[in-house]
Parts: sequence; structure tokens; C-alpha cells
Amino acid sequence: MLSPNDKKLEKLDPFYRPSMSKQKTSAEIISEARNALRTVRTQRPFTPREDQRKLFGSASSRTPENRPPSSFSLHASSFESSDSRPISSARLSPLELRPKAPASPAPEEDLCLSFPKPPVDAAKMRRISSARARLFRAASQGALLPDRTLPPAEPKKTVESKETIVKGDPMVKINGIYLTESNAMGHLKSHPLQLTYDGGFSEIQAQEMFKGTTSLPSHLRSGGEQGKRCSRASSYSSSSDVSRLEARAVSKANLQEKDTEIEVDEVFWNTRIVPILHELEKEENIETICAACTQLHHALAEGNMLGNKFKRRSILLKTLYKLVDIGSDLLSLKLAKLILALKVSRKNLLNVCKLIFKISRSEKNDSLIENDSILESLLEVLRNEDLHTNTEAFLYCMGAIKFISGNPGFLDEMISKGAVEILVNLIKQINENTRKCGTCLPNSGHLLVQMTATLRNLVDSPPARSKLLSISALPQLCAVMGQYMADKDVCTNIARIFSKLTSYHDCCAALANCSRCYALFLKVINKYQKKQDLVVRIVFILGNLTAKNHQAREQFSKEKGSIPTLLSLFHTFYKLDLCAEEQEGGAQQPKVQRSRAPAEDVLIKLTRVLANLAIHPGIGPALATNPHAVGLLLATLEYKSIEDCEELVINTTATINNLSYYRVKHSIIQDKKLYIAELLIKLLVSNNMDGILEAVRVFGNLSQDNDICDFIVQKNVHKFMIALLDAKHQDICFSACGVLLNLTVDKNKRVILKEGGGIKKLVDCLRHFGPTDWQLACLVCKTLWNFSENITNASSCFGDEDTNTLLVLLPSFLDEELALDGSFDQDLKSYHKLQWETEFKPVAQQLLNRIQSHHTFLEPLPIPSF
Repeated sequence: MLSPNDKKLEKLDPFYRPSMSKQKTSAEIISEARNALRTVRTQRPFTPREDQRKLFGSASSRTPENRPPSSFSLHASSFESSDSRPISSARLSPLELRPKAPASPAPEEDLCLSFPKPPVDAAKMRRISSARARLFRAASQGALLPDRTLPPAEPKKTVESKETIVKGDPMVKINGIYLTESNAMGHLKSHPLQLTYDGGFSEIQAQEMFKGTTSLPSHLRSGGEQGKRCSRASSYSSSSDVSRLEARAVSKANLQEKDTEIEVDEVFWNTRIVPILHELEKEENIETICAACTQLHHALAEGNMLGNKFKRRSILLKTLYKLVDIGSDLLSLKLAKLILALKVSRKNLLNVCKLIFKISRSEKNDSLIENDSILESLLEVLRNEDLHTNTEAFLYCMGAIKFISGNPGFLDEMISKGAVEILVNLIKQINENTRKCGTCLPNSGHLLVQMTATLRNLVDSPPARSKLLSISALPQLCAVMGQYMADKDVCTNIARIFSKLTSYHDCCAALANCSRCYALFLKVINKYQKKQDLVVRIVFILGNLTAKNHQAREQFSKEKGSIPTLLSLFHTFYKLDLCAEEQEGGAQQPKVQRSRAPAEDVLIKLTRVLANLAIHPGIGPALATNPHAVGLLLATLEYKSIEDCEELVINTTATINNLSYYRVKHSIIQDKKLYIAELLIKLLVSNNMDGILEAVRVFGNLSQDNDICDFIVQKNVHKFMIALLDAKHQDICFSACGVLLNLTVDKNKRVILKEGGGIKKLVDCLRHFGPTDWQLACLVCKTLWNFSENITNASSCFGDEDTNTLLVLLPSFLDEELALDGSFDQDLKSYHKLQWETEFKPVAQQLLNRIQSHHTFLEPLPIPSF
């Protein structure tokens, strides 16, 4: 009679147990390969690098006539001069003083006071317009500066002279301030006069007059004939006229601070900027011009003249635009950086972005881009300019940034300068605009291709992935994919981003929490079912999601048409791959020469998804009873050999293994179990250990059926299982031992363990792996327990040597202090202790009791060291 404990052990559990749905600890990872239901790993789809840097690669779905060009010509004439003028939003103040005629003007006063004049006649107006046209024509031909180091005359004319001079001996009154003649002369030199409507002094004329003299010119000192008349007339001015002049002086004094700032800028312009502009106009050699550009940039920054508010900006821009025609990449980068710093807009912003894009197309210019720090200028454009009015400029700006991001040396700089946040913010803007307007922005699809391609490069960096998670970028990318479903290029780039991100646990969990992503991915598969490059990535993403998240399996399975969509895709690419095999005429290429077919790659990723989904108890049984699903899997094993396609055969076998776990009614796996066993023998006799391991695992599940046990014995598969115990590979030994355990349930088949030294090999497995693998040790003890059910003498049952070994090993393994004295971390140690207490200890204790009760003599043996 058996004891109650022995009776419990007589009722053997199935070899494989279902995996737990809770999140695994780090310790449980050790036994992952032991579970009947296992996830399957695979490689991320390979993305070949483009030979040339273009806006759209060779695999783009856009036709050449429906996409912006990557090659174009760009010259100085491409830029507009109208953008050179600063835009002022300030309103002009009305004039406080209105001219009025005195009641009784003196005869001499008529010559001095200014009364309203009639409009200029047409002939004079034409002369003025002709002169102005000649001035602008000269500027367009490059004659922007005089030969001397003097600022050009302002094209804008003022109503009256900037400086009002009132003569009085020995002092001179300027803007309400009395100065000596020498001081006044110096003041006028630093504050040149401007043009007046009636042909007054220009600033160049004034400086020519004052050149080489230490006192005021005679005609200014005495006022000339007109000055004399004005002097005499002023002596007879009424008190109201004096008050008017004093009011003007007060008004100018109130603006003294502002005038002083402008005057300082003028001095800075003359002394620092103008000499550099002359250097640029010489165009002696590239090095000199590049150095001058750098010097000019620093000088403008020092003088606070960058931006679009500086009144001399037009002269700078025209000079810089003219230099574009030189055609030097190094110079063009310096020019582009300076032009962007001057905040150009509209067409000029587009042209300067095109200029940088053109330079960045050549990899050899990456070092120039790095040295000139042009990246920061490009990111400033994206950060500060308006997306809606500059979409095309953004397109070429992003194209340049995309090229730069392809160089790993730029990734850290891009991330530190906020590239990830800028791109995600632009994506949000596009999403919001599409949501509000119901339509996509013009050219926004082209722009999104560049942005998503850049993000694809950036996510290789851990800091970039962290930023994407912190700013919730994944839902935004899902929204873009949904809104631009018709744009295959956008969908492909986002799929590439997700395929990279889901290779990392935290990113994979974040995407799994985006509930809309599953329906989105199914929609993409249905729309682009025959587009291998896109579909293979979507399926890879689904494989990552379902491998690492049990809830993801459930959410995906609840989406309408999820399983039929996968099976339809399986059928499509199965047919494509079969046709490709037939076209090759069955010619077997050497393994080193054979490249993986595109259809085959999709099947590899797809079988992985099915294997992962089968882990879910609500999906696995449904797949096991689905004739279409099982039929496709078996057909794949039929026409594919492990030598031709190792990964596909192993993934298919792993899927069948997971489905064979479910012993449910109408299971197609159970109905075809003998045919499956025949297919598995091909794997067992191969030289591929991974394939052998998968086949043995399937036999472990199927061998719970008596028909399969008979098949194993008839085909001598059991001898192969016994031989595998010598493999010194824990997983293979574990799986082989599981098949032997199921065979020993049948009393008539226990004798097979005597063949090929099965008992000795089991004891060796216990000795070698017991202290580090209590699951395997438990399995060995269960097999030996089954084998010794009708034991009368331990030595006759196991043999003397193996009996003595067991009588030494089992007590030492049952000693907790000796058994658990391993160098594991705390988590692993806790896990090992749990396995030892719950699985190994009860079975080993019963086996030891049985052996001791049926053994009369024990030869002393040394305690083995572990």
C-alpha cells in the first residue's frame, strides 16, 4: 500500500504548467524557458541606409512630380530685397507744432521762415524719381558703399534736418544745447546731417566740408547770406516764435536718451561695421571673407544689431546675398548663419534654409556644420518662426536637420539643444490644426516625413527616449499615423520609430497603454497588406507589445477582426513566399549565400505574434481550434526546412508548442498530433540545437497522450531523449526529462529507462544541475519515482552505484543550509528557496524514504561538493 503522500505523487501533473499572468520578478526569468507557453524573440527589421541624402529616399511612395525637389540652383538673385526693410509696428506721433503765418511778417523774415509750399511740379517729381531709380539700380549692381569708410546716405528723407543750428557769437546752439565752435564741429562730425526735401546738406557733404578743419565752416559759422537774413529776422521774431523754438528744444530734449542710443549705434556702425563690409566687398579669397563674416557676426552681436529691427539691416543683407554666388560651402554656411541671425522672413527664410539644406546633402560637410554650430540656428527657426506661413522653409530646414541626425556624432548636441521637444511640439501643432480644421496643412505631409525620419534617428539615444516618454510623445505619433493614414511614408517612419522604442521595456509599456494603437495598427495592416516594408514593422511592434504585456494580448484580441486580420496577412505572405520558392526552381543555395526573402521576414514576425497571443488563456484555445491558423502553421513546417530558414521554423514550432498546451475539445492540434509528431522528427535529426529544443518541448506536451507515447517508442524517439540528457544543456535536459517523465506514467514503458543508461544519466543530471536548478532536480526525482513504483530492492531497481549516489545526494540536497548556500542576489535566492521548498523538497523526501526503506546496505561515500 502507498502512503497518502505517495498517492499524491502517483497522480502526476502535466509536464508543462501554464505561465502566470502577473509580472515576473527578475528571479523568475531563469525559468521562463521551462514554461509550456513561451514568448518568442526576433530581430528588428533592417532598414538599409540611403546612398544619397535626399528629402525622400528611393523607397518613398511619392512620385518625383509630387514631391519637393532635393536638387535646385540658388543664387544671390533668388533673395528678395524687400525683406531687408525692418518691419515697424509703431505708430507715428502727430506733429505737435503746425506752421502758421505771422500776422505782420517783416520783409526780411519772409526769407527765413518756412511757409507751406505748393506741390512739386511733375517735371521735378520725375527728376527725383529718376535719381532714386539710379540710386537703387546702383545698389543692385553691388555699388552699396562709398570708397571711403563712411556710411551711405539714408534713402529715407526727413522733413527737416536732424540738427538745428542757431548761430550766436561765440556760442553755437545745437538741439537746444549751447556748445563752443570746436565742440559743435565735433558734434556735427559724429552726428552727420540727413537729406532734406529742398536739397539740404547730406551727411557725406557735411563730413566733406568738415574734413581737415578745426572750426565750423564759414558758411555755417556766419550762416551765409541766408544765415544773415535768418539772424536778422530772428531778432524781430515775436514772443510766440521764441516760445515755439523753445518748445521744440524741450521736445528734442525729452527724446535725448533715444537719440543718444541711435547716435551711439551710428558711431559703432562707422567704426566697427563699415570696415568689415569693405573687406567683404573686396572678395579677395575665401579664407579672408569667411574670417570677415565671423568678425561681422561678433561685431553685430556686440552692438546688439542682430534681429530685424536694425535700420541698417538692408545694407548688411544685400552685401551677404551677393556673396552667395561665390559658391563656397564653408562661406555659405557662415553667410546662412548670419542671415538667419538677422531674422529674415518669407522667401528669404526659405532660400537660406535651402542653402543650408544644399550644403548638408554632402556628408563631407558634416565637419563644417559641426564647427559652425549651424544646428542651433536651424532649431531656432523651428522654435520661433510660424509654421503655417513658413511650411516650405520648415521642410528644407527639417531636411537639413534630418541629414545631420543621421550622423551619430550630432545626437547628443541635438538632444541637449531641445530637438526632441521642438519636433514633438510641431507635431502637436499639426495635430491640433488638423483636428480643428478637419483638413491637413498644405505640404504638412512632406514636412512630417522629415520630422519623423529625424525622430527615428534620435530614438537610438537613451536620453531621447526618456524625453519622449516624459512629454507623452507616443500618443501624438499615434494621432499623426491616424490622420495621415493615406501617406505611406509617414506611416512607415512612425512604424520605424515604434519598432525601435518597443525594443525597450519602458517604451513598450507606454505604447501598450495607448489603447487606440491596436485598432490603428490593424487599420494600417488592412490598408497596406502587400507593402512588406511597412507591414513587417507593424507586426514586429505587435510582437513586442504582446511579448511583454499580458494586458496587451487581451486588448489586441478584443479589437474587431484582430485574429482574422493576422491570419489573412499570414495567408498572403505564405502564398508570396511559396511563389518565390517555386520561381527559384527548388535550387538550393549555400546557406552563406542565401538572403532572407521579404515575405519570409513577415512570416517570421507574424508567427511570433501568434505564439505570444497563444499565451493568453482566452486566445490560445481559440487558435488551437482554428483550422485556418493551425493549417498555415503546419503548411509552413511542411515546405520550410530549418537549414533554409531557421528562425521561421523555430517560431512556427514554438507557436505549435504553445497551442499544444491546451487540451480542449475540437483542438486541431490534438486531431493532427501524429502528423505533427512526424514533422517534428525532421527537427530532432537536424544539427540545429535550437530546433531540437523546440521539437522536444512540443513532444513534452504531446506525450501526455498515449498515442504519442506509443509513437515515441515505435520510432525510438525515447532513445534520442535519453541521449539528450548528456547534452550538458539545462533546458534540453529539462525538456528531455519531461518527455521521459510522461513515458514512465505507463508502467509498460518504464523499462525504456534501462536502455542507453537512462538511470545513470538522470542521476548525473541531478548531480550537475540540482544545486542551481531545483525545477530540473524535481523533474528527475519525479521520473525516478515513477520508475521505482513497484520497487522491491533499491539496488536491483537503480543499480548499486546509482543507489549509493542517490542516498548521498538526496540528503545533502534536503539540507537547507547546504542546498541554498549559493552566491545569488537576494531576489534570486528567495526564488530558489521557494522552488526548493515547494517543488523539490516534497518529491525528493518521498523518493529518499522509498530508497532507504528498500535498501539494506549503504556503502560509505564522500559527500559531493557543489
